[in-house]
Amino acid sequence: MADDHARIRAKVRQTLEADGWEVCGEGASAEEAIQLAMEHRPDVVLLDIHMPGNGIYAAQQISRTLSEAAVVMLTQSADDEDLFDSLRAGASGYLLKSTDPATLAEVLRGVLSGEAPMSPALVTRILQEFRAPGRSILPRKSAAAAKLSPREREVMELLAQELSTEDVAHKLFVSPTTVRVHVSTVLRKLRVKDRKSAFHLLKG
Repeated sequence: MADDHARIRAKVRQTLEADGWEVCGEGASAEEAIQLAMEHRPDVVLLDIHMPGNGIYAAQQISRTLSEAAVVMLTQSADDEDLFDSLRAGASGYLLKSTDPATLAEVLRGVLSGEAPMSPALVTRILQEFRAPGRSILPRKSAAAAKLSPREREVMELLAQELSTEDVAHKLFVSPTTVRVHVSTVLRKLRVKDRKSAFHLLKG
């Protein structure tokens, strides 16, 4: 499991171990979560969203590499974008931290049986999204790019081609400072710490 709040990790560990689960690793960032998952190859991966490196990015990387592992988000966020982006990234479930801790172990056992746990308050939102004409919450590519303005997408596409900040500025007829501001805005919108993480999310 990965969460940047040690107290929450301790509480979850205590709850699960009291029910017979083995917690094989703890991390405080997306990078640590990915490394631990590759090392231990767990049955279930519990991820917070708003931790360094972004839990959704971790979910995407882990679900791609370890198809046998069930990724479950355990987060305070009831935000629609976080919910749908997590599902697009390959999460098998989405639980709010307000979930009764006493039920967590039972819910995760359901994951091992192929169930997709979801906090009840979020189920209605998913149904509404599926029922919306012409809309789908599971497109082939990530919706991360949809959060960006056309110019922000253009900047990131050029940077992904390994152009320097100065080269991008010259190509778009703007100053290097303007390019850096666009990049900072993109990182904030995608809730990631660096360009590499942003590129991964934008690739879908």
